[in-house]
Amino acid sequence: MAPKTILNYSPNFNSKKRISKKIKYIIFHYTGMKSEVRAINKLTKIQSEVSCHYLIKKNGDIVKIVPDLYIAWHAGQSSWKNDVSLNHNSIGIEITNPGHEFGYKKFAKKQIASLLKLSKFLIKKYKINSKNILGHSDIAPSRKKDPGEKFPWKLLSNSKIGFWHALDKIELIKNRKLKTSQIDKKTFFNNLFKIGYSKKIPKTSNENRYLKDVTKAFQRRFRQELVDGKIDRESLLISTNLSKKFN
Repeated sequence: MAPKTILNYSPNFNSKKRISKKIKYIIFHYTGMKSEVRAINKLTKIQSEVSCHYLIKKNGDIVKIVPDLYIAWHAGQSSWKNDVSLNHNSIGIEITNPGHEFGYKKFAKKQIASLLKLSKFLIKKYKINSKNILGHSDIAPSRKKDPGEKFPWKLLSNSKIGFWHALDKIELIKNRKLKTSQIDKKTFFNNLFKIGYSKKIPKTSNENRYLKDVTKAFQRRFRQELVDGKIDRESLLISTNLSKKFN
């Protein structure tokens, strides 16, 4: 059953409908604005040229902003595996949170409860693979940090929303900050590219900066206690475990 939604439509979408089979990704975002009212105004104001399909408010209410079969403008320049411009084949879900710029905080329990309901409904309706449930920072690591290191990816994966590693936390902590070799670092990036992170360096970046951005994006999702952009043994072990899911 579809979760209850409040309608507050945005004009910011492509006028041509897409077929449901085109939808293969769900992308999670945080609003990254000081107030919820400002975030909703931005997502529904024609001048902003941004939108999403759904927004989850602080109190857990779900606002439908663009119907599923229209392309909302939420992902921007983005890539994952062989796909680029993920607006075309994704559903974007924004969650009210001030983000890193305005006092990033934990997501409310009511928000996560609504996110679970909405995600399960969309996954079933559009037959979305758990490997295609992503964060904005996964698909645009040089530009974005959302939904960030406080987003409960592990909790979601327990409900088959997204994916997680199968490693013991105590064992991982023993490997935290332990140095890696150049060969290890090469293995780490090969693992990330196998998972889906893009190899392509944006024109606004360079190789060293981009690889650090990708490392941080990976850590924000899978090693959330320490996001430092450094490839230690813990990050290597997690990436290797996850890459096996993509054989």
